[in-house]
Parts: sequence; structure tokens; C-alpha cells
Amino acid sequence: MIRLLQKKFILTAQAAVSVLLLVLVCAINGANIWLTVRQMDQQLEMLADTELQIRRQETKTDTDTPLEERFGEPQPFLRNDKKGGLLRPPMDKDLAMSLRFFTVALDSNGQIIRSDISRISSVSEEETWTYAQQALKNEQLTGYLDQLKYKILSPDTNTTTMIFLDVSKQFHSIWTIMILSTGIAAACWFCMLLFIVLLSRKAIRPIARNIQKQKQFVTDAGHEIKTPLAIIQANLYAMELISGENKWSRNIRSQTTRLHGLMQNLLTLAKMEEEFQQLPMNHFSFTELLQESIQPFYEAAALKNIIIDTEIRENTIIFANREYMQRLLSILFDNAVKYTDSGGMITVSLQKTERKVLLTVKNTCSELPQGEAEKLFDRFYRADSARTQKNGGYGIGLSAAYAIVKAHKGEISAAYPDEHIIAFTVKLDVHS
Repeated sequence: MIRLLQKKFILTAQAAVSVLLLVLVCAINGANIWLTVRQMDQQLEMLADTELQIRRQETKTDTDTPLEERFGEPQPFLRNDKKGGLLRPPMDKDLAMSLRFFTVALDSNGQIIRSDISRISSVSEEETWTYAQQALKNEQLTGYLDQLKYKILSPDTNTTTMIFLDVSKQFHSIWTIMILSTGIAAACWFCMLLFIVLLSRKAIRPIARNIQKQKQFVTDAGHEIKTPLAIIQANLYAMELISGENKWSRNIRSQTTRLHGLMQNLLTLAKMEEEFQQLPMNHFSFTELLQESIQPFYEAAALKNIIIDTEIRENTIIFANREYMQRLLSILFDNAVKYTDSGGMITVSLQKTERKVLLTVKNTCSELPQGEAEKLFDRFYRADSARTQKNGGYGIGLSAAYAIVKAHKGEISAAYPDEHIIAFTVKLDVHS
């Protein structure tokens, strides 16, 4: 129980750390990508504005003049953004001269009028035409081609100008920050995992201490109550020998029997939690145990005109604790007999596959418990308190059954396959 609690604490704390680191990594990289794309757009817009101004002065300037000379005089928009901002680099001559880009101008027929690759060395004249054709096919005024970001301009109706900005450094920067942030987050994740594991036992120590005290109290109380119960039952037996049986003696016997069953289930739960890892197990015939365990319930079922139908596979061998398996079967059969109405039916089925043993106990009832079927395994859960008292239940038997199955690393489930049927299914592994 303590290990399970510690495991849940580690998983919960680490899940919170994982979410936090994931949010941080996504936020950092998202902000970096947004800023980088924004800066690329601003740089491309700066080049586009400059190109437009240059084209308007083409009548005064030689069109073959290199771009270094075209940027000889700072343009008005460059002077306005010279200082930049907190999240915006300065848009000045120095930045413009550091950018790697080329321009292509096409006529109305899509033929190249001119191209300028003086500001980039990795692109040839032939490649500029290829990039220009690809940009036209995209049918978008701006976009990406390989590691180039382009923008299409239309200074006049006869000429289409394209600017291609090399953004390989920006892409490299994005990937670098993404890899570094992910690596740092992963390192922090493992460091936090080690830190949480080392401190988990200390963190849950007060809770573990309280749980241990509760388990010890249940065990001690169960053993202490056994003695007065035995004395009450012995005195009741002696009183009935002298005075005879009456309704008061029958009530006393019924309630002492009920209290004895309650203490047995409480002790079973306490033992399951204490001996979860130390259950002695061996191979035995589950078929024989099932047949032996169901025999005492035939008489109780007959008193209520209940039919018990069995379909038990022969020679079913399992590896488990025989004592606790017998207790599990007694709980399931007792529960079925108690809550099956007079004239009803109980069906017991035992099947086996290569890896699983499947036990199903079904019983009819006039009215199903309210709420989800899985709630029946909760301790002291009562879908109908009056009905539980009437049938002698105490709301803990199925909890003990659940603990027994889990201690054997199996599965137990409850379901309502029909509006008047409750089914309990137990799956156990077959160990060789």
C-alpha cells in the first residue's frame, strides 16, 4: 500500500513537472518562431519598399547599377526605424547591407527582364528563373521556397518584381533553440524525477504512518472483538438449551453472525494490504475448490427456491493462494444468494484460455442497485441501505473480494448485462 501510494505521488508530481516543462518549451519556441517570422517579414518588407522606390527612379538611375550603390542613400523608412524596438531589430542601412537576397523582374509574358544576384553567392542566374517560376505557380504574393522567403511586387502593370530573401540563418537559429530547449527540458525532467523519487518517501511519511495505524487498529479491533463474540454465541447456545429458542435469541444469533462476517472481511482487507507482496502461492485445482466452495450455498439457495446453474471446466489448475481463493468464492456466492430474489437463478461459469481463467457469477434480481456497477466494490457502499440491512449485508464483502483479486494481479469487474441481472467477472492469470 505504501509503495502504491509512493508510486502515485511520483507519477502525479512528475506529470505536473512534465506539463510545466512542455508548456515552457512550447512557449519559448513558439515565441521564438513568431519573433523570427515577424523579423523576416519586416526585413522583406524593407527590401520591397526600397525596391519600389528604386523602380520609381529607374528613369534617373541606370538599371544595371549594383544594389550596393542603390542603397547609397538611406531611404526615409530606414531613418524612421533606425532605433528599432524591444522585439524589433533596427531597420537601417547596416541591416540592409547584411541581408542576403536577390531580385528578379518578369515581363507580362513571364520572361526575365533582369535579375540581380550581387547580394548572394549561392544562387546562379539560371536558378533565379527556376525560383521565379515556382513562386508564380504558388499563386501567393509571399511564401517560402527551400530556405528562401519571397515577396511578389507589381510596380506597374507590365513588370512583376520578385524579392527572394535568404532565411537559412533564421531557420538554423529556430532549430538550434528548439533542440537546446528540448534538451535542457529533458535534462531538467530527469533531474526532477530523481529529486522527487528521493523525497517521495519523506513526503508521504505522515500519510503512510496514518495508514499503518489504521490497518493496525482494524487488525487489533478484529482480534479483540472475536473473543466477546465467541462468548456471546456460547452463552446464547447455553440459554437456548435451558429456555428454548425464541425470536430474541434468533435476533441475537443473526446479528452476532453478521458482526462475525464483518470482522472476517475487515481482517481480510487488512491482511491483503499487509501481505500484498508476501502471499504464499502454489498450484491447485480451481475446479475442485469451486465445487467444494459452492456446496454449502445450495441449502441456503433452496430455502429461497433459487436455482444454481453451473458450467465448470474440468481440470482447471491455477497458481494462487488457496485460502484466499476460497474466501473470494465464498464472498461471491454469499453475495449472490443474499441478493437473489425468491425463485430467482444463479449462474456460475468457469472458463479457461491459454493465459486466463475466467470466473463469472451471475444472479437475477428484481431491482438493480442504483449507480454504476463498479461502485459495488467501494467499501461500505450501499446503493440501497434498507435492502442491504434486510439481506444481512454490510457493504464490505465485495471490497474484500476486490482486494484478493488485485493481490493476485488479476481483474474483477461488475456489470448489468440485463435489467434484472448482476454479473461479477474474475480474470486470473494462468502461471506455469
